[in-house]
Amino acid sequence: MRNLINFIKKHHFFFIFLALQTIAFIMMVQSNHYHRSIWVNSANKLTGQLYKNYANIEEYFYLKNINKKLIQENKALIEQTPYSFLKTDQQTFHINDTIYKRQYTYINADIINNSVNRRNNYITINKGSLHGVERDMGVITPMGVIGIVKDVSPNFSSVISLLHMDTRISAKIKKNGHLGTILWDAPNYRKVTMKHIPLHVEVQTGDTIITSGYSKIFPEGINIGTISDYKIRRGENFLTIKVELFEDFNKVRNVHVVNNIYRQEQKELEVRSTTQPVFW
Repeated sequence: MRNLINFIKKHHFFFIFLALQTIAFIMMVQSNHYHRSIWVNSANKLTGQLYKNYANIEEYFYLKNINKKLIQENKALIEQTPYSFLKTDQQTFHINDTIYKRQYTYINADIINNSVNRRNNYITINKGSLHGVERDMGVITPMGVIGIVKDVSPNFSSVISLLHMDTRISAKIKKNGHLGTILWDAPNYRKVTMKHIPLHVEVQTGDTIITSGYSKIFPEGINIGTISDYKIRRGENFLTIKVELFEDFNKVRNVHVVNNIYRQEQKELEVRSTTQPVFW
C-alpha cells in the first residue's frame, strides 16, 4: 500500500494530466454532435465485435453438446418413421392393441475407428453388449446404410463396413420396387454396384436405391444412394448398375445401431422351415 501511495505521489502530475484529458474529451464529445456520433458508432462497433467473438467462442465450446442433442432428436425421429413399425393387421381393431407394433429401435453410437481405402474395411463403434448391441445388427445414419455388426465386446463393437468385399445388402429401386443386391467391388469408396436387375427393368441415372426390407437386419426404405451409371453387358441377362452413395464414409462420425425386436423370432422360424420335413 505504501509503495502504491509513493508511486502516485511520484507521478501525480501524469495522473492529473490524464484526468484533465479525459474530462476534456468527454466535454468535447458531449458538446459536439459530429464527435459524439463518431464516438457512439466506434463504441458500438467495438462492442459488437466483442460480443461476436464471445458468441463464436461460446458456440465452439457448446458445439459438442449441440451435436449430441441433434443425434438424440434424429434417433427419436427415426423411431417414429413408418418403417420402424411392423404392420400386423389391416382389418381388425382391438381396444388394447393397434394396427402397428414397433419393430425397430435404435442405439446411438460414435465411430472411433474407420477405414475406406482397404479391400475389406471395418468400423469400430463405442457401444457394445452393455448398451444392447448384438452381432448381426444393422448400422445406419440418416444418409444411408453403413454396415453390419460383426463382433461385440462389453463396450465396443466391430462393424463390417458396406465397403467390404463380402457385404451383400438386399435393395430395390425406389420408383418401381425391383429387387437387387448391393455389393462393393472397390476401389471407389463413394460408389457401390447393384446387381440382379433384369434387362427389361427401366432405370435412369438419378433413380434412388433403398433397402428392400427383405432381411432381418435393415428396415425397408433406408437410403443407400442414386444410380450414377448402368450398362448392358453382352451375353448377360442383368444390368450392371453403379450407385453413388449418399453417405461419405470418409466423414461419417455418428451412427445408429438398428435393433430388430422380432429378429430372433423370424430367424428361428426360418430355421425350422428349412430343417423340418414336409408331409403333404
